[in-house]
Amino acid sequence: MNTDKFTDLPDWDDKQFNSDDEERESWKPNPTREACKALFRNWQEVVFLLNGIIGPFLEKEGKEDTILKFTARDLFSDAHIVGAKIKSSEAGGIYIIRMENAAIIRKLAQGIATHLLLFLEDADADESHIEVVRNEISAFRKLFIEWVKTFEKDEFTDEWGLFI
Repeated sequence: MNTDKFTDLPDWDDKQFNSDDEERESWKPNPTREACKALFRNWQEVVFLLNGIIGPFLEKEGKEDTILKFTARDLFSDAHIVGAKIKSSEAGGIYIIRMENAAIIRKLAQGIATHLLLFLEDADADESHIEVVRNEISAFRKLFIEWVKTFEKDEFTDEWGLFI
């Protein structure tokens, strides 16, 4: 992890989402993008805290991988997928893609909060540290709800009939 940065997730860059049309419309407020940006920044905090808890389990020496080491790898992977899904939901601004990403984000964030409880079984894990991360995920959930409220249905249809 790069200690010069808050987390090892990439920084948010508004320019990466701008098309030529958006360049001309950049003066207009974009509540979905602003909510997404706040959500991403909050998730960076979650990942930073998560690194502090699961990092030591990934670095433990031993011939055998323990269930906690496997779980730590999965949590770390899921946390980075959440960050990628948040950012990719703004690429193109398509309602179905946003909803699909939101469903994945919700599932993974809930799973991370739940799976952190496995670390309470290990003497090296501090319950208060785990609670801090779970509380930050709860704060993330509140931002998530506000973000999803900004989604606007568009003309595209969901071929699977899920997000109609």
